[in-house]
Amino acid sequence: MSFPASAPALPDVHRALAVFAHPDDVDFACAGTIASWVEEGIEVGYLIVTRGDSGGFDDTPREEMPRLREREQRAAAAAVGVRRVDFLDGHADGTLTPSLALRGQVAAAIRRFRPDRVLTSSPLRRWEHLAGPSHPDHLAVGEATTCAVYPDARNPFAFPELLAEGLQPWVVREIWYFGGPAPDHAVDVTPYVDRTVAAMRAHRSQTAHLDVETWVRDRLTTVADNAGLPAGRLAEAFTVLRTE
Repeated sequence: MSFPASAPALPDVHRALAVFAHPDDVDFACAGTIASWVEEGIEVGYLIVTRGDSGGFDDTPREEMPRLREREQRAAAAAVGVRRVDFLDGHADGTLTPSLALRGQVAAAIRRFRPDRVLTSSPLRRWEHLAGPSHPDHLAVGEATTCAVYPDARNPFAFPELLAEGLQPWVVREIWYFGGPAPDHAVDVTPYVDRTVAAMRAHRSQTAHLDVETWVRDRLTTVADNAGLPAGRLAEAFTVLRTE
């Protein structure tokens, strides 16, 4: 199973919502792309499902990790120009499923923010990458977000309690998936590499053991080369689907 070929990206996007499982997912995936959207004048918001309480590589007490990682994510968002970062409550790192409860929370966020574009992790497992893109939490959030885009956020009869809260139905016009099989929509992020590195470094509890700049440049160079961009360019890649 794979995605179809990407649709051309919409040219008239005003708001975009990124929905990911853990603090740092959005930055590992697409900090450069987010920075480019902000530069274009797109209003970007983040919805993070957990506070990453199972993350880290040192002896930081477990009870401190959620607060630490929330602070890191807000700092990383600021590095690429994103001001709105929302976290969901009630979801533990490592336990996510595409439940009705999670679908309802994402649908509520979509109706509240009213984005033209949603960016999330792929719900399709990549057997050649069992680490990273195929983390069960990533797959679960990708599936729940896909269901929230269609049909939940646009259907006035889905989650009727949202109408009672004044959240009117909203049609997301486009969804971007990160980490899926054969991503074919490359974004040249060369001008934004310094912001990408800064965002990644903000997640110190996750990246302090890395040479962050080398890691970022190597990864983005590989993506650019695979996309056929000229030598020296850096890129992030996605699958883009229309949802209207």
